[in-house]
Amino acid sequence: MKITLLGTGTSSGVPLIGCTCETCTSDDPRDNRLRCSIHIEHNDNSFVIDTSSDFRQQMLQHKITNLDAILFTHHHCDHIMGFDDIRAFNFLQNVSMPIFASHITMQNIKRAFIHAFEHPSEIGGGVPTIDQIIIDDDPFVINGSEFIPIELFHGPLQVYGFRIGNFAYCTDTNFIPKESLEKLQDLEVLVIDALRHKKHPTHFSLDEALATIAYLKPQQAYLTHISHHLKHHETELILPEGVNVAYDGMKIEIDH
Repeated sequence: MKITLLGTGTSSGVPLIGCTCETCTSDDPRDNRLRCSIHIEHNDNSFVIDTSSDFRQQMLQHKITNLDAILFTHHHCDHIMGFDDIRAFNFLQNVSMPIFASHITMQNIKRAFIHAFEHPSEIGGGVPTIDQIIIDDDPFVINGSEFIPIELFHGPLQVYGFRIGNFAYCTDTNFIPKESLEKLQDLEVLVIDALRHKKHPTHFSLDEALATIAYLKPQQAYLTHISHHLKHHETELILPEGVNVAYDGMKIEIDH
């Protein structure tokens, strides 16, 4: 299994428009962060989790020309606003794209991209054609690859992380229920939300993420959904062994 972190930044991205802080003006490329998304290659399948606001750029940058399915963690803009560019894969593959999302996330995607779900008055450059699959807490299989949805809370909003084999991806959360913590045991790699040092109402702070990692004890953990309040190099210096700051383009390989 190969995982590519396509984007590791918060909803505004890093650098933040108009900001002149040390992180936003850093010459370290690891401090440049697109919006959160990952690409998974498993069993000869190609999956993306979330069509971020930077989806088109991410697909071009990593030369991704085939997708078997797209999974959504939740419906916030930074995780769905690349949805319209699914149509490029419709053109390439000449098939509808299966999309997997909770009922509430699917409802909100429909609201934002109504042209893809109802007969449009104008076609223009085409519309995404998709197959809708509603998910809940039950595991599901796509072309032989099993995904286990992990219930998380992003403030009051229920969202999903995903576990596939010994890898789990848990972005946009500040609370993981006990039942979900049990599903995250014995991981080889965990990618988890860590927005900033200061406590936040909908995201883990750095200390909260580290406490969760210490409880779960994965072999390796990476921090994602990072704001400009965490500079890559400076944050790396204070992390415990087995925990690192993720960065755009990072590749992870797991024998599964």
